Amino acid sequence: MIVTLLTDFGDFYPGVMKGVILKINPNAKIIDITHSIEPQNVYQGAFLLFHSYRFFPKAVHVAVVDPGVGCDRLALALECENYVFIGPDNGILYPSAKEDGIKRVWVINEDKTSKLTGELSATFHGRDVFAPASAYASLGRLEEIAEPYDGDIAELELDDYDIVENELKCRIVFIDRFGNAITNVKAEDIRRAKGFYFRGEHIPMVRTYSDVELGEPLALIGSFGTLELSVRNGNFAEEFGVKSGDIKLEVIW
Repeated sequence: MIVTLLTDFGDFYPGVMKGVILKINPNAKIIDITHSIEPQNVYQGAFLLFHSYRFFPKAVHVAVVDPGVGCDRLALALECENYVFIGPDNGILYPSAKEDGIKRVWVINEDKTSKLTGELSATFHGRDVFAPASAYASLGRLEEIAEPYDGDIAELELDDYDIVENELKCRIVFIDRFGNAITNVKAEDIRRAKGFYFRGEHIPMVRTYSDVELGEPLALIGSFGTLELSVRNGNFAEEFGVKSGDIKLEVIW
């Protein structure tokens, strides 16, 4: 069974999680989606999980961006139609699990998982809670370390943008390594747009990068199926001084 990992941990910590998983299930195939989520950026984690989970065969997806680690937030395993999603109850799992179809919600018993590592750190539930739970899920043995739960879980909506006439309020969710600013605006809502104004700069809506000259800004629908702001052979984030967070654009219809 495949186990994927998506965290804001950077290096070192994911390696320890893999050790825990393999100690319980030596046959697990572990794949890193990313460990470069911005620290504590739950929304970004949810967005990148949502746009990656379905490209795997049956898998256990572990997503840990956990500002509330060590508090009384629940540790969840969401058993869905095709996948199991494991992580903190802060909304990071919700968009993906909702789309896949939630069949059963489990609350992970931290006392049971921590017995498998010999630790229950207040700061590293990735190791002591979520890694052991994912290993048991990959073996089809969730019931040994979790209990069914019928209460409410945290919800998070990815399409929380607003278009009123020619004003678009949205999020830059993610800046990729090329400096492209990836927003949460779905393609179907800006198909008719001819372009945008951002900080006084005209940004044409095009189909491909090659539709503008080198060094020119552009907007297009990227591989996430959402609006992206770019500079051909350049770095939009650096040139326009943007980072993840809320932005406003003027739409040219």
